[in-house]
Amino acid sequence: MDDVQPWWKKAVFYQIYPRSFADSTGDGVGDLDGIRQHLDHLVDLGVDAVWVSPFYPSPMCDGGYDISDYCDVDPTFGTLGHFDRLLAEAHDRGLRLIVDWVPNHTSDQHPWFQDSISSTASAHRDWYIWRDEPNNWRAAFTKGSAWTLDERSQQYYLHFFLPQQPDLNWVNDEVVHAMHGVLRFWLDRGVDGFRIDVAHCVGKDPTFSDDPRCLAGEPIASFNDQPRSHEVLRGVRSLVDTYPNDGMIVGEVNIRSTTAVVRYYGSGDELNLTFNFPPLDAPWDAIVWQSVINEVHEKLGGSGAWPTWVLSNHDNQRHRTRYGGSLERAWSAAVLLLTLRGTPFLFQGEELGLEDAVIEPDEVVDPGGRDGARAPIPWTPQAPHGWDGDAPWLPFPPDPERHNAESEKQDDRSTFALYSRLIEVRRANAALQLGDFDDVEGMPHDVIAFRRSLDGDEWVTLVNFADATRDVALDGTWSVAVTSDRSGEGERFDGHLLPDQAVLLHRVGRRDDSTCSAATPRSRWRAATRSSGCSRTGSAGFG
Repeated sequence: MDDVQPWWKKAVFYQIYPRSFADSTGDGVGDLDGIRQHLDHLVDLGVDAVWVSPFYPSPMCDGGYDISDYCDVDPTFGTLGHFDRLLAEAHDRGLRLIVDWVPNHTSDQHPWFQDSISSTASAHRDWYIWRDEPNNWRAAFTKGSAWTLDERSQQYYLHFFLPQQPDLNWVNDEVVHAMHGVLRFWLDRGVDGFRIDVAHCVGKDPTFSDDPRCLAGEPIASFNDQPRSHEVLRGVRSLVDTYPNDGMIVGEVNIRSTTAVVRYYGSGDELNLTFNFPPLDAPWDAIVWQSVINEVHEKLGGSGAWPTWVLSNHDNQRHRTRYGGSLERAWSAAVLLLTLRGTPFLFQGEELGLEDAVIEPDEVVDPGGRDGARAPIPWTPQAPHGWDGDAPWLPFPPDPERHNAESEKQDDRSTFALYSRLIEVRRANAALQLGDFDDVEGMPHDVIAFRRSLDGDEWVTLVNFADATRDVALDGTWSVAVTSDRSGEGERFDGHLLPDQAVLLHRVGRRDDSTCSAATPRSRWRAATRSSGCSRTGSAGFG
């Protein structure tokens, strides 16, 4: 089974927000050479792949997601030579590298848009979306109109996000050709795939009708879901699949509907993976988390699509902050993340147990209020924490003297030690990467329990969401492989779960899978996955 699975199904991904990862020049802003110089940190952690957020030339109105040149590097981050060296050294270490691709919009400073506003007859006029009158669509961030008037032509251009981010017109074949050229540019350099920004947004309602959801101020980007987006993604997938390096595409389909999101896998011809956003909204609550897990596996299961799991990213509060600052809860969430069936994505710094930085009003940079999660990574316990030179562009997260890479690597009970141990165990055991997934029944209501199994090898994850000890009963004998607080590892499990504790257990001795407990919604998902038949990409029609 393992031999036919694509690499990204077994991988653990690590997201880098380059501005805040590591600074090699002393200007207070992270850069590509800073990433390169800290690749061994990722090797020590044990991840398999790195996703680097935008580093392209940009006016930085939206943290680099307003791109003025898709095929170069912003001087803030270095040069194309720096990128090539980063990619080569990552590959030398066995790390895959994917980059952000932003197809919905450019910067208003991009030459294409500058030509578009020069004249209604310009060559690039139809590369963007123009109308004589606006409809009621609302933009993200500003919550105002998604249309801005161009005084010269007295027409309005569309922007789902900031006015400085005009939307491309993907109905225009020249746009398709040009943006496919961007993909080829980076694939030819050797990247292993792309994270596609707001992948659901590229298609627009061709009628441009008013939408009642916008009357309440909801931005159009949060629910836009049009057939044209699927056509665009099929073209992207077809292009990426022509390259011999097993490239992949993972999409940001930020629609809070798993039913809608699963359609973006297509029939094996669209996204390889789509981000699973409900965990980013979920509080520390067993009922909510059980509902999230059930929905993902029930909706994706029958289709054979492969899930992703993520606790934090550059657009949301860090999960430790969402859990009230509790390190114990953040640890238990890590056990959950890295043992669920699917591909986990880590956000830089969560392996250090970081919280959001406190951002004062005069320190705000991001128009979406996301600066707290984007704070610089502390590398050393002593100030300036590995950021020599100018002060970093944002303040550090709380307690950098304790939560920094150097200190945590020296502490075998640190957050870093927990993540690296979980990744090590996951990598060494196919059941935790590709195995079946079933509920374990008979648990207290505030305990989540599930089983991973493959070829008779069996593991169980238990997560106690309660602030009190819970006793659980499992048939058979179980060894403690990993605990969130690193206590009792290697011992036999005694049935006690401490408050906010998670444990990963390994069955002592093997048994035939037919003796597993009665089917549940997720065991039906297992059966559906098996009956679909594994293709080259490991599922029936889904990559």
